[in-house]
Amino acid sequence: MSAGNSPRETLEMESFHTRFSAWTPFSNKSLNRQLFQERVALVSHWFDLWTNKQRQEFLFTIFLRCSKSQLRVVQEWFSERMQVARVDFSTVLPRFISLYIFSFLNPKDLCAAAQVSWPWKFLTEQDCLWMPKCIKFGWFLPYTPTENEYGAWKHHYIACVSNLDWLTPREAAAMYGTLNEPKTEDEELQERQREKCLRKIIWEKIALRKKLLFNVRPPWVSGTRCSRLLKSKCQPCLSQTMRDRVGFHETLEKQLILASLDALPKRSNVSGCHSYPFLPKKNWRGIYESDVSSSNALQPHFILISSRIPAYEMVVNSVKAGIISVVYEHSGLTLESLFYLIEKALDGQKAQSVGIFSDGDSREINLIQGYKIGVKNLLRPEVRDFWEKLGSCVAPEDEGGHVDIFAPLGASEAGIEVLSQLSQLTGTLFTAPTGIATGSYQHILSDWLGRQWDRAPPSIYFSESKLQTWSSLTDFLEDTLKSVRKQLSPLFKELQKNASGRMIGQFVFDTMSMANTLNNQEIVQALADGLTELSKENSDRPLEFLSSFLLKKCSKKSKDFEGNIILPKCDPTATCDLSMEERNVVEDNPQDTKSSVSKNDSNFELLVKLEKKLQLDSAEKRTSVLRELFQSERKYVQILEIVRGIYVAPLRAALSSNRAILSAANIQIIFSDILQILYLNRQFLDALRDRLQEWGPAHCVGEIVLKFGSQLNTYTSFFNNYPVVLKTIEKCREMTPAFRAFLKRHDKTMVTHMLSLPELLLYPSRRVEEYIHLLYALRLHTPAEHVDRGDLTTAIEQIKKYKGYLDQMKQTINMKDRLSDIERIIWGCPILSEVNRYLIRVQDVAQLHCCDEEISFSLRLYEHTRDLSLFLFNDALLVSSRGTSHTPFERTSISTYQFIASVALHRLLIEDIPDSKYIRNAFILQGPKHEWICAAEGEDDKFLWLSVLQSAIKSSMEK
Repeated sequence: MSAGNSPRETLEMESFHTRFSAWTPFSNKSLNRQLFQERVALVSHWFDLWTNKQRQEFLFTIFLRCSKSQLRVVQEWFSERMQVARVDFSTVLPRFISLYIFSFLNPKDLCAAAQVSWPWKFLTEQDCLWMPKCIKFGWFLPYTPTENEYGAWKHHYIACVSNLDWLTPREAAAMYGTLNEPKTEDEELQERQREKCLRKIIWEKIALRKKLLFNVRPPWVSGTRCSRLLKSKCQPCLSQTMRDRVGFHETLEKQLILASLDALPKRSNVSGCHSYPFLPKKNWRGIYESDVSSSNALQPHFILISSRIPAYEMVVNSVKAGIISVVYEHSGLTLESLFYLIEKALDGQKAQSVGIFSDGDSREINLIQGYKIGVKNLLRPEVRDFWEKLGSCVAPEDEGGHVDIFAPLGASEAGIEVLSQLSQLTGTLFTAPTGIATGSYQHILSDWLGRQWDRAPPSIYFSESKLQTWSSLTDFLEDTLKSVRKQLSPLFKELQKNASGRMIGQFVFDTMSMANTLNNQEIVQALADGLTELSKENSDRPLEFLSSFLLKKCSKKSKDFEGNIILPKCDPTATCDLSMEERNVVEDNPQDTKSSVSKNDSNFELLVKLEKKLQLDSAEKRTSVLRELFQSERKYVQILEIVRGIYVAPLRAALSSNRAILSAANIQIIFSDILQILYLNRQFLDALRDRLQEWGPAHCVGEIVLKFGSQLNTYTSFFNNYPVVLKTIEKCREMTPAFRAFLKRHDKTMVTHMLSLPELLLYPSRRVEEYIHLLYALRLHTPAEHVDRGDLTTAIEQIKKYKGYLDQMKQTINMKDRLSDIERIIWGCPILSEVNRYLIRVQDVAQLHCCDEEISFSLRLYEHTRDLSLFLFNDALLVSSRGTSHTPFERTSISTYQFIASVALHRLLIEDIPDSKYIRNAFILQGPKHEWICAAEGEDDKFLWLSVLQSAIKSSMEK
């Protein structure tokens, strides 16, 4: 056919109304279809013969003639059969997966990949990729990169490589020779045979080891030969009763729960036997043996350290070599489990002395959560039993045994009464510091109650230089160690707590070198004061003037701190004379001795003598306490004036000069409350100064404190607004560059005592506790007939009531924050925030499943199904599954939690599974609808967990 149309065909086309083709009539569909296929074949043949440019022109012409629907069909065809969009994997995948992919590239390929696109350039220059490559060759950065800086390790790698002399393999062989000489065929055959024999021996040893491990595999490994469930005679009916107990009366339910608690073992070994498996049998001695050797050289010193102590790692690191130390958790322990830790650490021995380094004040010891040991609860059965057992672990008093409590109990009448009752209860001498606690823990370095040893109690357990450094910077060390714990604690998960504490403490001591820093600061400050005075005097003899000034300053400082100096060694004759004087005092004044203490009891003669001596020099002691109150108040006001002079004054001056750093509203939010506190405390300081200038034995200070205590609502406003103040500071720091630069110039300078603005604003929270300690010490040395004693008692009660309100507010905030953190980390967790609910302990266990319950108990097998985390609250037990995930380039793992169930404690039954050949550290938790067979990782974990859980269930049922 020709490509053109004749006139006849054109006429036929117009007459027959053709469609799609000039030669195909509309009515003849078969002929239309046949001719259409022929044209398509012809066009396809022409298309195959065209060049690429002709094909593109043809497609362009065709697509211009297509309608929108026809173009849409073409688009859908391409989207189904071909991948039109090519997506960069680095923009779709999570960033850590993309980094993991790039980690397999060598430095040359990473540099080439950085030229592909901006996302690839950002990822390939990350420090996590280049730091291992640098460290591999021993190339370390000479500085610490800032938080938002990246690419520092890449630039360092390039700088180090550019300074190296590279040699090609041929050049290196020509210079140094080759190490791999060619081998003959016989040598290669012998080497292969030798490798084959070694490989066979290794496989045989691995198979034998697997066979041996199969018999002793722990119960939480999948596929293990698991345990048999050993129950007591009453347990089967108890379990059956518990399955049908939903419809029973509540009293019967409580009886079942109490029965399950009574069935638990009461001794230290939770496995049911009455021995101590952690003690070797060949040298085991009962903890209550009376025939212990009297040789003091074989009796160790023991120190118990609470985790509630600020920067307790530094305290652990200060413990001397040879001293047994145990760090215990303040929350999540009972008195029974605490004594279990002491018992295990002593290993059947009796200690020459026992130290208890725990939180406390001048009236009570905050030993563990829920047990503040004071006069009111000292005679409770469980408290009394704990102290009696502890006294049995200490050597007798005639052999020099004593218990040292590192809390200022000697600074108040209530504290001395606690020590007297403890001594009477246990028959052991109890000692405590008599110093005045102003600031952190300076009281432990002062004088101690009781007889004088060759050295002070702190020097028995600790290195004095490290302990003094810790006590000087306690609060600031705690802030420092928060970040250190966050980074290092996951790495020490498998270690004992005191071992991890020693590592962290040694790390901080080696890094900070605070002892040298403090000494240099004191010397520099003294020289600066001397040079200032020298410039004012214009003396002709500057060296003589400066030396005399430093001597005066040194003598003045020694007088100020004369009462706080620790004598390293006591004179025996002086001690004997002091004892004779104290005995005469007691004999001359027998009517003043407390009726509760027997005169014939030798354990209390020393305390009575000391109490009489305190009454004799009460006037001097009272004056020294008042001076301490004035000195500490002056230092406190100076800190507050730093806030006003360094921060408030420049910010207000900039605001008034139209160069504002902060707005007036933000300045008001941040500093208004602290300035009101400064005004209030300056008035109190002036009143104390006036009273001290005219001070005499008959003068009073209680009325001044009462007036000050009535205005403590200013502190309430400050504490209520403190979270808002911190958020405002952070917001202004991020959004205002001028304020960020202002803080950078003034924070942590010599003028601000190396403190930042948020740290300076923390001082009011510590000051209320110091007031109570000082007032208790002042009342202790005020005679009962003195006029000021009544006002002091009223002022103490007033400030104590206010402190109780502050403590309750802090506890509520901390409790809400902790519960919200738990809600956030557990998937599907219900709302936990309820009144008076708090977290006691978290325990990780393995859940076991019985393979066949129809066989006898002795042949039952169990397998590990999943890992559980048990969150124990004071009213409920939350059960969650625990998963572990690992992130590339991170040594620590991330735990995820999934909610399973929650059970009220008054409906929870505990059933112990005694240890056997196939199962260890297992127990059963039974709720109304679920049952969990759990296994702890170690015997200690099981005992501590069951002890705390048992105590929590009893407390919830008593409510």
